[in-house]
Amino acid sequence: MEKDILILAIESSCDETAAAVVKNGRTVLSNVISSQIALHTLYGGVVPEIASRKHIEKINQVVKEALKEAEVTLEDIDAIGVTYGPGLVGALLVGVAEAKAISYAAKKPLVGVHHIEGHVSANFIEHPDLEPPFLCLIVSGGHTHLVIVKDYGKYEIIGRTHDDAAGEAFDKVARAIGLGYPGGPKVDKLAKEGKKDAIAFPRANIADAPYDFSFSGVKSAVLNHLNYCEMKKEEINRADIAASFQEAVVDALVTKTLAAAKDFKLKKVALAGGVASNSALREAMSKACEKKGLKLYYPSPVLCTDNAAMIGAAAYYEYLNGTRHGLDLNAIPNLKIGQR
Repeated sequence: MEKDILILAIESSCDETAAAVVKNGRTVLSNVISSQIALHTLYGGVVPEIASRKHIEKINQVVKEALKEAEVTLEDIDAIGVTYGPGLVGALLVGVAEAKAISYAAKKPLVGVHHIEGHVSANFIEHPDLEPPFLCLIVSGGHTHLVIVKDYGKYEIIGRTHDDAAGEAFDKVARAIGLGYPGGPKVDKLAKEGKKDAIAFPRANIADAPYDFSFSGVKSAVLNHLNYCEMKKEEINRADIAASFQEAVVDALVTKTLAAAKDFKLKKVALAGGVASNSALREAMSKACEKKGLKLYYPSPVLCTDNAAMIGAAAYYEYLNGTRHGLDLNAIPNLKIGQR
């Protein structure tokens, strides 16, 4: 019987300080997350300097708690996995420094992980039957990508946003209609009270790039609609705006994902990233995939947002592939998918 591989994983790319212990890339023994949402809500968004300082305060605590909850010690751990990009450089540096220190002191291999590849790997945790190849739609505050997962750790990007990421558009529209931060969950909740066909917001298509996205147009259309209503002194129905905006974004995401699945003859589709927890996206994608005979996978909401368990899953497969990093590992805030 093969020995179990235990990964201690660390994630600090934005405003969650997280640590986890993951067994064999699929079983989560612990997943500790210290969120800073309440703190950054005071400022209407993430303040990088404050996020970095809070990571420094919390990082040792979450690592200790993850080991304790998993009922293991550093002696039992086979490797240390850590997010080293993309993300906020100061925030990333805290996690990378912690991982390097533990790796050096405990004499354990160090495995750097791409944050977005971590989001993709969240699906492996809850779906034991999911194996490559499959198509993955990655939707978060900083990224909107359509990726073919060819094998563990091997990705081909076939579509990306030309401007705003989907989650970024949600946050900006939420701010415009007075919902505040974080925008995505608040727009999702308010949209349930509105009519999704009340306002015809645009869907962008990119010439010669059928799987690419653009959300700056629909964001601008919302702002123009608000300005028009104010000029005409017409009542602003925030629920209808939220529902119609969300419908435009979800329609673009689903339409392009299904087109890519058909063109590349892929029968499995996965969702990843914070926006993957959006209820309208899950419902629309589920219906579309069922209609086309495709199998859809997505993680629980806690594994859609930033967490260390997904980093542990990705680190496990990188570890098996022979990926090792030295103590010169550095944070790379604009790290590209597939870059090593």
